[in-house]
Amino acid sequence: MRQTLADYAMVRPGAKWLVCLSGGKDSYALLAVLTDLKWCGLLPVDLIACNLDQAQPGFPTHILPEFLERHSIPHVIERRDTYSIVTDKMAPGQTYCSLCSRLRRGHLYRIAREQGCEAVVLGHHREDIVEIFLLNLFYGGRLAAMPPKLLNEDGDLTVLRPLAGSAEADLARFSSALQFPIIPCDLCGSQDGLQRQKIKDMLAKWEREQPGRTQVMFRVLPDTRPSHLLDTGLYDFASLASGTALNGLADGQGNDGECAAGLAMAAKLLEG
Repeated sequence: MRQTLADYAMVRPGAKWLVCLSGGKDSYALLAVLTDLKWCGLLPVDLIACNLDQAQPGFPTHILPEFLERHSIPHVIERRDTYSIVTDKMAPGQTYCSLCSRLRRGHLYRIAREQGCEAVVLGHHREDIVEIFLLNLFYGGRLAAMPPKLLNEDGDLTVLRPLAGSAEADLARFSSALQFPIIPCDLCGSQDGLQRQKIKDMLAKWEREQPGRTQVMFRVLPDTRPSHLLDTGLYDFASLASGTALNGLADGQGNDGECAAGLAMAAKLLEG
């Protein structure tokens, strides 16, 4: 987490962060590590935990307030019945997640403003980011994931994901060791056959067959090569002409000196 905070310049000393706590293992781990870093003097920001109770049937409303009070963590709990809106608006068989997340995010932005926070901090981890990347690739037809740091549309709040580089399995072991009182999601977690679940199953299968594949895919995201994609908005293909195309190709290989040297030699041979 410290590496992610530094790499994406997330910390502004004196800022106030709204740390979103759903009751799942990831958000518990997020809050715990942020609190520990602050206690150690390594995170000079103020933290306030927030749970948005979405009125899901059977949701145990006492667990999170008791946990936060027991550990003397500043917090706000707000109940908004987004559950009824989602189940009413979505047709049978449709995925709840998109509408649910939009409604939740709107309320969290409002709460952050009311609490004087400049950042909304979420518990998405490495696997979440890779899954969204593959969902966009396979179903959305675009190259996009969830960035560790994002400015909201109004430009007044920053969305932070400090666990972006953390493995889900590590967070699960951490949460189990600290015996957090986990609350399952009964909304999206109650649906079968979701695209997201299919992607999760596919990643799990790849990981079993070739351990480390998820980390390899994650490392791709901060190491893109615009000259080797097809987006004219990211790379000026129009300026490439005879004598520059080879240099452009070499530049696209990053720090691969051997490849650049080989291309230079090929260029001299072609000139000869």
